[in-house]
Amino acid sequence: MDIRLKTGIESGVKRGVSGYIWLLKILAPISFGTALLVYSGWLYKIDFIIQPVMGMLSLPASAALPLIIGLFTGIYGAIGAMAALPLTIDQMTLIAIFLLISHNLIQESIVQGQSGLNPFIAAGFRLIASFIVTAIVALFLQPADPVTAAASVDALYKTVSFLTMLKGWTTDFGYLAIRIFTIIMPLMVAMELMKSFDLIRHIVRAISPVLSVMGLSRATGVLWLTAAFFGLAYGAAVIVEETRNNTFSRDELTRLHLSIGINHAMIEDPALFLPLGILPFWLWIPRLLAAIITIYVVHLINFVRRLHAERTGHKKLCNH
Repeated sequence: MDIRLKTGIESGVKRGVSGYIWLLKILAPISFGTALLVYSGWLYKIDFIIQPVMGMLSLPASAALPLIIGLFTGIYGAIGAMAALPLTIDQMTLIAIFLLISHNLIQESIVQGQSGLNPFIAAGFRLIASFIVTAIVALFLQPADPVTAAASVDALYKTVSFLTMLKGWTTDFGYLAIRIFTIIMPLMVAMELMKSFDLIRHIVRAISPVLSVMGLSRATGVLWLTAAFFGLAYGAAVIVEETRNNTFSRDELTRLHLSIGINHAMIEDPALFLPLGILPFWLWIPRLLAAIITIYVVHLINFVRRLHAERTGHKKLCNH
C-alpha cells in the first residue's frame, strides 16, 4: 500500500475519532441545556425582546439561541441547540444558511485580519451577508409563522412530563450522534488523503477556468480552495503563510477574503447539518452564489471608483 495512502487513512481515522469525541462533548451538554430551557418555557418568555430581529429572518425567537451560540463558538454547538428545539425543516434551513456564513466570528475574523482584511470589516460583512442571504432564501421557503409556532410549542411542553422529555431528548440525540458519525468519519479520511497527496494544487490547475469565471485570479486559487475545503480556522496556517510569501494586490485580497468569508468549509460544515434533514441544495448553493456575486460587486465598485478618479483627474487637468 502506498505510504501516503496508508498515512492519510490512519490520520483521517484518528482525526475523525478524536474530533467526534470532542464534538459530542460540545453537542451533548448544549443540546440538553437547550432542551431544559424549552421544557421550562423560560426561552419563550423573552420572545418580545428577540422576535422583532428574528422576524426579519422569518424565524421564531427561540432560534436566537443556536444563532448566538454559532456566532461566537461554531457550527457544533449551534447544531446541538437546534437538535433540541422544536423547529420545522424550513426554520432549521434558514438557521443553517445564516450560520454557514456567520459562525465562529471572533476567531475567523482574526485569521482574516492576519492575512489581508480588517477583522472588523470581515465580521461586519459576514453578518450583513447572512441577513441578506437568509432573508432572500426565506422568500422561497414556507417557514411556520414564528408567533404561532412559539405559542403551540409552549403549550405542548406544558403537557409533557420531565421523564417523557428526557426520554425523547435521549432518543433524538442518540440518532443524531449516529448520523453525524457516519458523515464525519469518511469526511475526515478524505480530507487527510487530500493533504497527503497534495491534491489542492492539482485541483487549482484543473479548475483555473472556473476560478476565472468567479472573478478570482489563479494566484489566489490555492487560498480559495484551502478555505473552501478546510475552512478559515483549520486552513489558517496555509492562508496566512501563502499571503506572507506572495505579493497580492489589495484588490485581490479583498475579493478573496469577502468571498471565503461567505463561502468556506464547503465539505465539513454543510455536511454536519444533513442529519437534521435539511436539503443539500440549501446548504451549498445559496452561499456559493452569494460569494460569486460579492466578487463581481467588488469588481463593479472598483471599476466605478477608477472611472470616477479618471474623470475627476481629467476635469482638474482641463481646469488648468
